[in-house]
Amino acid sequence: MSQANDRCRRVSYRTTPGRLFLTVAGGGLGALLILLPVAAVFHHALRDGWPAYLDHLAHASTVHAIQLSLSAAGTALLVNTVFGLSAAWLASKFEFRGRNLLVSVIELPLSLSPIIIGSAFLFVFGMQGLFGPWLAERGVKLVFNPTAIVIVTTIVTAPFVFKQVLPLMQAQGRSAEETAATLGASGGTMFFRVTLPGVKWALIYGMSLCFARALGEFGSVAVVSGSVRGRTNTMALQIELLFNDRSQTGAFAVASLLTWLAILTLGVKTWMERLESRDMETRE
Repeated sequence: MSQANDRCRRVSYRTTPGRLFLTVAGGGLGALLILLPVAAVFHHALRDGWPAYLDHLAHASTVHAIQLSLSAAGTALLVNTVFGLSAAWLASKFEFRGRNLLVSVIELPLSLSPIIIGSAFLFVFGMQGLFGPWLAERGVKLVFNPTAIVIVTTIVTAPFVFKQVLPLMQAQGRSAEETAATLGASGGTMFFRVTLPGVKWALIYGMSLCFARALGEFGSVAVVSGSVRGRTNTMALQIELLFNDRSQTGAFAVASLLTWLAILTLGVKTWMERLESRDMETRE
């Protein structure tokens, strides 16, 4: 029986012309659509040399854009990690009316254009919006400032942590938590000792996706920020401003920094997947 399985395994892994063609075609398409544009970004960013490249990144407006992007992405990551874990725990461990609606609402930003999200935020909290005049009378302004950028970035990236951890929490079921409860464990102990360890890799993966997506957010931020240079321009908006100023090298320098951050995120994701595989092999 084992010999037959070995023969089947050898046959299944045998390279066929069709499989070879698909591999070469997929690799070529990936190189054309992904690697070539990434190489072009770094080529244009460094075409004037490293001193010019570093000068572009050290410009005051670019430094502010980097700081604002990291601040908005970090805040969105923190909020969405707490929110995603809490919402996934609620949706997976309890049965209640409106559960499917809750899941759909949380995942809605994945199917909506970010520009629509930004426009909706503007129509609600802008000076001509539903609550804008009321907020203005009380000295609260939620548009065309960094606060608006943080809020819409958080909304756009809200589903990422939730969507990654929800399936694993559903697969866990409630038996382990119920057993822990019968042994006298508190709610916090059950969550941190039973629930969270089972979803830790999905959580880290979702957090990396959330952070990367927040750094590169453009559509919703462009609507609510006003793109004021040195005040409300993120890295994505700074690229557009530099292109409009015909400073292509500067625009590509900022784009290369976003690319580096994306590559770093991909590296973290790959590393976590390897750690997860080793963890699963150890348990087996």
